[in-house]
Amino acid sequence: MKKTLLSFVLVVAGLYGYSQDAPKVDTTKNWTIHGENTFLINQSSFSNWSSGGVNSIAGNLVFNYDFNYKKDKWSWDNKVIVGYGLSKQDDLGLRKNDDRVILNSLLGYKAAQYWLYTFYANFQTQFAKGYTYDGNNKTKISNAFAPAYLTFGPGIAYKRSDNFRINFSPVASRIVMVFDDDLNAVVPAFGVDPGKNMRFEFGASLDAYYKVNLMENVSFENILKLYSNYLDNPQNIYTDYTANLFMKVNKFVTVNAGVQMIYDDKTLIAKEVNGVVERHKALQVKQIFGAGLTYKF
Repeated sequence: MKKTLLSFVLVVAGLYGYSQDAPKVDTTKNWTIHGENTFLINQSSFSNWSSGGVNSIAGNLVFNYDFNYKKDKWSWDNKVIVGYGLSKQDDLGLRKNDDRVILNSLLGYKAAQYWLYTFYANFQTQFAKGYTYDGNNKTKISNAFAPAYLTFGPGIAYKRSDNFRINFSPVASRIVMVFDDDLNAVVPAFGVDPGKNMRFEFGASLDAYYKVNLMENVSFENILKLYSNYLDNPQNIYTDYTANLFMKVNKFVTVNAGVQMIYDDKTLIAKEVNGVVERHKALQVKQIFGAGLTYKF
């Protein structure tokens, strides 16, 4: 059953996709709304395979919506990204492989051809508990609103198009939230002191977005977020970089690959060394690859 799932979905969607017409855009409206709903499948199966292997299946659901307003010199760009995914391997059960809620808003007033005075806000968190695993044991390391990040402030932006923009704010506030007392009862969690639920930061931020079509039906997306906290080690810059490769088979079938890398000196990663759990700064890396269905509007 599992072996045929991916092939069946792709064939049916491929036949259906070629029969659809693209929706028309009303250019007279101030609001432009469009989005993508994507369901990715990644499956591996082995039987009498001499070099070995572990049977696995994973599914990821991603909603990516844009709500953009433009009138005269004013613009207001809003992006919502919601993603959740589970993977299952033999003898390991279900484990989360994606969990994110991202809300981004940029209000702009045109200063020159490609320049804007801006005020931006960004919010990030997740839905469910996250764990680190050691054999049959698991330890909770995150939860809904633990962490959550809210960043906002005035700035200036260079916006060449919807596919290329950079926003810089030299006076940005950032609030780190951990609303799970289990996580920071003894040691700081995500920079929030034990016994507290929030940490306030004040500094500079840079947000950049660039998407380019490498060839027909193949696009490459880059998202970069940087933040320097003036109040505590401003040289230690929080860095969040995401790269996504989209390969379109037809209107409904896509192959997506993505990698996200985060470095945050306030987030200590727990690792067991010689039976002792130690916490260290480390580069966080997440990779996702799969083929599936995408519906755009």
